[in-house]
Amino acid sequence: MATATILTSYGKLRPYLTGNAVHLHGKHVQRKQCKAEVKAALLQGKAVQVTPNGPGTVAVAIVPRPANAPPPKPPAAQAVPAVEQGNLEQLARTLYLSPLDSLAEIDDLLEDKRQIIFTGPPGTGKTYVAKELAMHLAGDDANRVEVVQFHPSYAYEDFIQGYRPTLNDGQLGYELKDGPLLQAAKRAEGEPDADHFLIIDEINRGNLGKVFGELYYLLEYRDEAIRLQYSDRPFSLPGNLYVIGTMNTADRSIALVDWALRRRFHFVEFHPDKPPVNGVLREWLSEHTRGMEWVADVVDKANARLKDRGAAEAAVGPSYFMQPGLDEEKVERIWKHSVLPYIEERLFGVEGVADAFALAKLRGAPQDDGASPDDGAGGDEGPQAGEEG
Repeated sequence: MATATILTSYGKLRPYLTGNAVHLHGKHVQRKQCKAEVKAALLQGKAVQVTPNGPGTVAVAIVPRPANAPPPKPPAAQAVPAVEQGNLEQLARTLYLSPLDSLAEIDDLLEDKRQIIFTGPPGTGKTYVAKELAMHLAGDDANRVEVVQFHPSYAYEDFIQGYRPTLNDGQLGYELKDGPLLQAAKRAEGEPDADHFLIIDEINRGNLGKVFGELYYLLEYRDEAIRLQYSDRPFSLPGNLYVIGTMNTADRSIALVDWALRRRFHFVEFHPDKPPVNGVLREWLSEHTRGMEWVADVVDKANARLKDRGAAEAAVGPSYFMQPGLDEEKVERIWKHSVLPYIEERLFGVEGVADAFALAKLRGAPQDDGASPDDGAGGDEGPQAGEEG
C-alpha cells in the first residue's frame, strides 16, 4: 500500500505533480487547478496529503495542518492588483486579447514545459504581455520577475556567471559574479511556494549557443543538476522558475532559431492578423478614441498588402497607435515617420511602395483591396521582401 506524505509547502509538492496525472479528492483535475487550490489552502493554514497512486498517478487531498508544523508564511504586503488574482480571462480583457481564454492556454503551456517564447513582428505586444502575465502569475510581486534583453555582444558571463573586474584597495582584481539567471534562480529557491519568472526580451538577437551554455541541458532536464562553467557546485533550475522569451520575426537574419531551442520551448505566435492579437487595436480605439476606428482598417489593409508581397512576417503591429491623445494629425505623423519607413525597408527594392502604402490611399481604399498591378505588386518588377535587389 502506498505511503501518504503530509506537506506544508507547495514547493515540496511540485515534484509529485510533474509528469503525473493528478486526482484531487478523488477527482481527476488539471495540474493548474490543483496548484491553485493547494496554494489557497496552504495560505489558509492547511496542509496537503499526497499519495502515489500507481504508475503516473498521484492522489492529493487538503487536510488539517499538523500541530507540530511551523505556521504558514504570511504573504508579502503588496498593492491591490487591478486584476483579480488568478483571473486570466479578466487579465486578457484588460489587454484586449481575444479569445479570452488565450492567456489560460499560455499558462497551460508554461505549466507543461515551464518555458515559452512569444514570436511575431514588432509592435504586437509580445514584451508587454509577457511582463503583465508574469507579474500576474507572480502575485504582482516585482521581486519575482526578472527582465533581461539579449543582444549580439551578450555572453554566458553576462547571463549566467562570470568573472567581472573589481577594485580592491585601489588594485584591479576579478570577482565571480552571478548573472540574471542565477540571481533569479536563487530567489526562486528561497521562495519555493511562489512562482518566479525570467523574461528574455529579443531572445534571438543573442548567440544562444554562446549565451546559454549548460542551460540547454538544464531547460530540458529540470530535475537534474550539473556543474556550471565557473563553479564546482552542482546547479539545477528550480521548478518554480519559469522562462518567457520574445522573438522578433521581421528580421530574417535572426528569425530562425536552432531545433535544440525549439524542442525546449513552446512557441506562441503574436501576429496582427491572428488571435490573440488581431482585435487588439480595434478594441483599444473603440474604448479610448471614439471615431478613430478607421485606423484599424488602414492597418488591416496595409498588412493585407504586405502579405500579398510575401512580407506577412513584417506586418504592422497595433502598438504604434495605442497612444494617449491619438488624433488624425498624430496618426499621420506616426505613419510618415515610423510605419512607412519600416515598410519601405522591409520591401526594399520593390517599386511603388510609397504610393501603395500611402496613408491617404489606404484610408480611401475598399476594405478588401489588395495588391493592384500599378502599385508595384507581383510580376517581375522587383524582389520580394527581404531579398536583395
